[in-house]
Amino acid sequence: MNQLAKPRLFTLVVNERSGGGRAGRLLPKVARRLREQVPAAELHIISSSSWVDAENLTRAAALEARPGDALLVMGGDGMAHLGLNAAAGTRTTLGVIPAGTGNDFVRGLGLPRSIDEAISVVVAGRTRSVDLTRITNPAFPQRYVGAVVSTGYDARVNRATNEIRLRLGALSYGYIALKELAGFSPLDYQLTIDGELIQQEAMLVAVANTGMFGGGMRIAPEADPADGLLDVTVVGAVSRTTLLRLLPSMYSGGFVRHPAVEQLRARRVEIAGEGLFVMGDGEELGPVPVTAEVAPGVLKVFVP
Repeated sequence: MNQLAKPRLFTLVVNERSGGGRAGRLLPKVARRLREQVPAAELHIISSSSWVDAENLTRAAALEARPGDALLVMGGDGMAHLGLNAAAGTRTTLGVIPAGTGNDFVRGLGLPRSIDEAISVVVAGRTRSVDLTRITNPAFPQRYVGAVVSTGYDARVNRATNEIRLRLGALSYGYIALKELAGFSPLDYQLTIDGELIQQEAMLVAVANTGMFGGGMRIAPEADPADGLLDVTVVGAVSRTTLLRLLPSMYSGGFVRHPAVEQLRARRVEIAGEGLFVMGDGEELGPVPVTAEVAPGVLKVFVP
């Protein structure tokens, strides 16, 4: 069989433990529907045994892809993060089948959070090219983030949420947010936004490509993942009581009306400061200083 006659290859990499084992329980149904409804494609299913294993598997599938091939990831935001890093800049199309608790990358792109609907999106085959945030810091010479890069109070809540054994999405995030707030004080930021240096105290600085984190918090309500720009949200130095009052309105995006909140758009953002570290797509990505740049149209993804 020559190269042109080979069928399309859909590689599905799944974290069966995601969502408290929900991904593993639903995998047979997902596999059956894909085989029935995309008969022209060869389906290759791989269950990852660890984070490193999943990273290697997704990268290999993307690098070996031919035009028309697809990399499908099934799990939570961690699997989506690995999938988009593997697929960015390659010939493969990324499909995300959400089976986690947060699914913020999916929410931010307007993709369905229902597994049945997500499969239907892949079957329909409509694609779109979207931007990603490309970061560089001492831990990573290059790493892509699909949703939000966090560095302040938000990063501390994210890291603490990851460390608890029972994860309940937004409920876990909300509980940890209150717990972390008790001992939190404003942080000293040194920002360079498109070449302009800004030094200020802030509770957080979030750099968004889509606009959601923390299980549905709209940290950048107007973010557009195809506009060639990053949305930067700065919550300036406020009291703990004020920040507590702002937290519920982060789910609607209404917090941006507070005078301590500033929203900017930029192509390049550099962040430094004492006591800061980087979280992206819910994963810990090392220390500052970090540079975040928009990578326009670098990812092709299945969309409704």
